[in-house]
Amino acid sequence: MEPPVKKKSFFDLIFNFPSNYWYANLMELFERLAFYSVRAVAPLYLVRQANENGLGLSYLDKADIYVIWALIQCLVPMVSGGYSDHYGYRKSLAVAFTINIVGYLGMAFSMPISRYLTSEYGWDGAGYWVFMAAACCVGFGTAIFKPPISGTVAKTTDEESASMGWGIFYWMVNIGGALGPMCAAPLRGEINWNYVFFFAAAVTAVNFIPCFLLYREPAKEPPKEGEEKLKGPVDVFVSSIMTILKDSRLVVFLLIFACFWLMFMQLWDLLPNFIDEWVDTSDVAPAFGFLADGYVLDNGQTKPEMIININSWSIILFVIFISWIVGKFNKIAAMVVGMIISLVGFVGSGGSNVGLFCCAAIFIFSIGEMTCSPTFNAYVGLIAPKKKKALYMGYSNIPFAIGWAAGGKIGGALYESFAAKFKLARQYMIDNLGMDPAFVNDSEKLPNTEVMQAMAEKMGMTVLEARQVLWDLHHPYMVWVWLGAIGLAGTIGMIIFYFATRKALAVDAQSA
Repeated sequence: MEPPVKKKSFFDLIFNFPSNYWYANLMELFERLAFYSVRAVAPLYLVRQANENGLGLSYLDKADIYVIWALIQCLVPMVSGGYSDHYGYRKSLAVAFTINIVGYLGMAFSMPISRYLTSEYGWDGAGYWVFMAAACCVGFGTAIFKPPISGTVAKTTDEESASMGWGIFYWMVNIGGALGPMCAAPLRGEINWNYVFFFAAAVTAVNFIPCFLLYREPAKEPPKEGEEKLKGPVDVFVSSIMTILKDSRLVVFLLIFACFWLMFMQLWDLLPNFIDEWVDTSDVAPAFGFLADGYVLDNGQTKPEMIININSWSIILFVIFISWIVGKFNKIAAMVVGMIISLVGFVGSGGSNVGLFCCAAIFIFSIGEMTCSPTFNAYVGLIAPKKKKALYMGYSNIPFAIGWAAGGKIGGALYESFAAKFKLARQYMIDNLGMDPAFVNDSEKLPNTEVMQAMAEKMGMTVLEARQVLWDLHHPYMVWVWLGAIGLAGTIGMIIFYFATRKALAVDAQSA
């Protein structure tokens, strides 16, 4: 009888990872830094008017852009991974960086390009299409980037080191996600949005250094005797779809978990607008101002991207401890608890116009995210057939795509109809204050930056008091209640799913 193999210590695992593993993590950090710096300010840039260097789009327009962006970024990897395997990881990374740089530069120049198209060719709404094209480039680039990076982590870890390897990778993702808004806030100042897009392009360009000077192309696995020849991307896509449709349990599970991703992405896509328009963050401004002057606006309000960044920093600080606790419980039960906590935090984040309350709610949401998001991947791996582990892990992007796309569409429509502050203020001035509709609805004569001041002066109030009138009258926080109802439906669905499949899960656990 052979003696039991001694397990490696914590430090042994860390120091035994090959260099390619760390280079992959480094490129992931830079890619996330660029991506989240843009995601932090893009929701604000898209809806700000021209006098604030914004594109002046509606919330519905913004939602449409995010829907297409989401579908491209989340579904293309089901095909692009085949190209990475066939042509090589390093070539795929180089292509991804190039496309992302084009996308970020397109965002940076979206305003002058759209102005040129409008003045020279009379193209109304050019800003929408220019930014849409740029967002599609970023989506394609990111979709091409993900498979070779994930593939490198998979190739440089084994059964013993996989948990640690992927844990560090998740950690690096959130470090990039946390640093992004911290860099974006001082760069954009009050309205210098294009500086952030240039920064993202520059950071992405830095990734060419580790890609070509440090990273080494992983060795390809030789095909086994009798193994099916490499299929084309269309065949791979069709085969992938047919496989998932045969597993009804997986389909139901993915649809249920899409409700969680719907909440998560609206935290990034819609909450910055809500904070910017409705939440008084002056109460937390001293704390953020202590960290850096660039985190606070001239009017004494904290920049929304810094409030949202509480999510990433919470994960960085607590994810290891939370994961250790969650590992002791049933996976579905852990996801149910995580979804409940996330639901409370999500609704709470938009349930008050007090900055401190919003910050606390985002932290609560983050606890829920740490509880259920990593557990989701573990569960998909458990129910996957032994010969289709990689394929099933690829399916984990599907609920993200559904949640991001559907949430953007639904959230944008709800916000445009019930919570767009300047729209509500203009209507209030016409209906309740008897002001001239021709003047009130003319964005050149009365730009958004002057709407609340005009309303407040007409009512003999301060701007904050006038905003409170709109808050009490229209209840914009109900947008988060309605979106939260979808999360509640997903939570109830997950509870039903647990009781319906727990016997099958026990069988999977024994055969895994």
